[in-house]
Amino acid sequence: MIPRIQRRGKRTIGLLYYLYEPGRYETHVDPHLVASWDNNAPDPGRDPDATLKQLQRLLDQPVENIDKAERPVKHVWHLSVRNAAEDRTLTDDEWGDIARRMVAAAGIDDPEQEAGCRWAAVRHADDHIHIVATLVREDGYKPDLHHDAARVQTQARLLETELGLRRLNKGDGTAAKRPTSAERHKAKRQGRVRTAREELRETVRRAVAGAQSEAEFFDRLDAAGLLIRKRAAPSGDLLGYTVALPDDRNTDGEPVFYPGARLAPDLSLPRIRERWSAGQPDQGSPPRTVTDGPSAARRRTASAAWTAIVVVGQGEDGAAAAAIAAAGEVLDALATTSADHTRRELRDAATAFERASRSRVRAERGHDRALRQAARDLIHSGPALGQGEDGATTAMAIDMLFFLITAAVHWHAKHHHAQQATAARQSAEHLRAAYQNAAAQPLAALHQRGRRLSRPLRQRQSALLREALPELADRILAEHGWYALAATLADTEAAGHNPATLLADAAESRELDTAHSVSETLAWRLRRAAGLPADISGDQTTTRPAPRKVSPERPGPRRSRG
Repeated sequence: MIPRIQRRGKRTIGLLYYLYEPGRYETHVDPHLVASWDNNAPDPGRDPDATLKQLQRLLDQPVENIDKAERPVKHVWHLSVRNAAEDRTLTDDEWGDIARRMVAAAGIDDPEQEAGCRWAAVRHADDHIHIVATLVREDGYKPDLHHDAARVQTQARLLETELGLRRLNKGDGTAAKRPTSAERHKAKRQGRVRTAREELRETVRRAVAGAQSEAEFFDRLDAAGLLIRKRAAPSGDLLGYTVALPDDRNTDGEPVFYPGARLAPDLSLPRIRERWSAGQPDQGSPPRTVTDGPSAARRRTASAAWTAIVVVGQGEDGAAAAAIAAAGEVLDALATTSADHTRRELRDAATAFERASRSRVRAERGHDRALRQAARDLIHSGPALGQGEDGATTAMAIDMLFFLITAAVHWHAKHHHAQQATAARQSAEHLRAAYQNAAAQPLAALHQRGRRLSRPLRQRQSALLREALPELADRILAEHGWYALAATLADTEAAGHNPATLLADAAESRELDTAHSVSETLAWRLRRAAGLPADISGDQTTTRPAPRKVSPERPGPRRSRG
């Protein structure tokens, strides 16, 4: 249930006309009163003898009874209350009770005092009502409406539970602005899946991902085909920007522009600049741009995510908030550059995580440098193929990002950020689906490699597993992915590493409780830490690159296995 207080107005009759007329797109069906301050109030929708003017005069009567100098400049209060699409259709009596409780919660009316404002609740659709009230009480005093929005939200949460409706999480004022009803109707009329506001938000968000300067940011917006207006001070300094879709026009045929801050709180130019100001260790040096391919960028992304998990789980709140925000940039960049079979789920993951990337905890920029550089590398390395090393390292990166997003779920839950935690969980589910699509081919090749290992070698890998991870060994050996891990352990040893040490570190440095397959996750972690090829399809024998001593990455403290 979403209660939304609209802007206050000056003309009661104008709002009544809107509520009782068919609507611009014939969306108002059978408008009628479901409740009001007076059970005998006229209902122009159901009573043929009642008029809108009669209802308006009665609503405005307390306002007219006081001196003009004391009347509120804008005396019309307007609240809409809308249910979710999946909710059952409520009766008029239920909507009437909702209206009475909403005006009482807001401070508009208090039946016990018998001196509230006059109000009326109009229903003109199955899923919502509108409440119109005039802001002078019967006794001539004006109501106290401080924090009315917060109070009606609290009442909505109670009503959701009592009426068995979809329960929404309490917000903290950091959510992006929802599309208005007019924007939704316009999108539907034009055959758009999303509103212009939503399309612009995603496009701007992707343009920000890994960008390091205003010039680069605006170049990306221009390349995406958006119309851009920049707002400058008399000195010439840039103050802000607005964007529009070329084909989104108003009734005069002019483009409809949206300021960045109206798309999302962190898309205003000052907030975007915060990312750039801490983007480079040396502010005098130009941003680093990679020239190698997509697979290398994905490996760096996996490493950045691996390190960021510790920051989110154990770091200061400001550093954790920065890492979580930057994780959103990485998801956007990965969705933009990945192959078709993973792009949809990655895009949905990025869209869901957008809500999780902001909270009341202010991000301390600079702690997100590695993740933002990873996003930049992904963009500049170009699109990845869905097969070979590109596809396999995509699966590796998604696997690491899944655990980073899961860490964000726990962090938000610990801080009672209910909306953000829910959004991060949704994002994690999309990442899990994307991983399944990306990992199928390279894991199948690893699985076959593991099955072809000699029996003595597989027995040696089993013994190594039991020695390194005694508490997880039985579970891993029973998994389908064990053969992929066995092949990876053999490759790790052939590359000159100590597989037992790397395996213990891979298991202990980050949690595995949420892993769909522990063996698969450990295989990716080992291949990343040891620098092994992620894709071995077509290779019939264990590769033996020149031995090299590589210390396993240990960004976090190891936990005792005892």
